[in-house]
Amino acid sequence: MARAVLGGGCFWCVEGAYKDMKGIKSALPGYAGGHDPNPNYNSVCNGSTGHAEVVEIIFDDSVISYETILEVFFTVHDPTQMNRQGNDIGTQYRSVIYYLNDEQKLTADKVRDDFQKYFDDEIVTEIEELSNYHEAEEYHHNYFQLNPGNGYCQMVVAPKLAKVRRKLTHLY
Repeated sequence: MARAVLGGGCFWCVEGAYKDMKGIKSALPGYAGGHDPNPNYNSVCNGSTGHAEVVEIIFDDSVISYETILEVFFTVHDPTQMNRQGNDIGTQYRSVIYYLNDEQKLTADKVRDDFQKYFDDEIVTEIEELSNYHEAEEYHHNYFQLNPGNGYCQMVVAPKLAKVRRKLTHLY
């Protein structure tokens, strides 16, 4: 099994994109990259911890490659928005790929550069070594699937997931 940690705005959107995908063992929301040793949802949301909302993806790399994981990432969010996704504004919503080794860093750089041709604006996705990762509280796990009637889920998450599944149907 391999591991990827990605931040693309609200972690409910990113987590939902990887659910039910071939080769994905788990996709769990979390926080990474900040300075607070004990972040929680409230402290991360108010921007005081330096953490980004992220998703930790555990995957079978004999079924799905890290490169494909990143292709999904660049499809589910807008990597040209600095410290925001739509109405979610702040550094906690930054676009970031946390690498775990040199190979992941090289792949992340390559995929980011390859995806630039699909965007008019510059991709601002950060690529950083993973630091200070913490799994998010249990009530965030599988949030979209457990809360389909939530207004945010209906207006923001559902359209993003529909776009990913429409474009990348072969992965499900």
